Amino acid sequence: MVLGWFALLVALLVQCYGLYAPQMPGPDGVPGLDKVGHLVAFAVPAALAWWLRARWLLPVLVLHALVSEPLQAVLAPGRQPDLVDAVADLVGIALGVWVAATTARRWGHDGDMGETSTPVRGES
Repeated sequence: MVLGWFALLVALLVQCYGLYAPQMPGPDGVPGLDKVGHLVAFAVPAALAWWLRARWLLPVLVLHALVSEPLQAVLAPGRQPDLVDAVADLVGIALGVWVAATTARRWGHDGDMGETSTPVRGES
């Protein structure tokens, strides 16, 4: 479980770096690549939060998705806000939750990242 929380922390730090770096990280010239980056930057923490049963973090991620674009103009003056980036963020959250919920249902567990939902033998 500690590893899952560590992975979530790393994912959130990478997300913030990618969103608020003075220049857009990644290679230049590939159209739409930044949208994929936005999607992944929000999908991974959303999925980890779902698996860790830290679902309180999901509305925080939605709020962050909505304010991150205008905030970029303040914190990273070289960056321009883009509504499509915010949409990619929100789609990433939805995709992350869908993947996490689907895998938890299909495999009957949460990937051993949270507390187990079935009692241990001898406990009730």
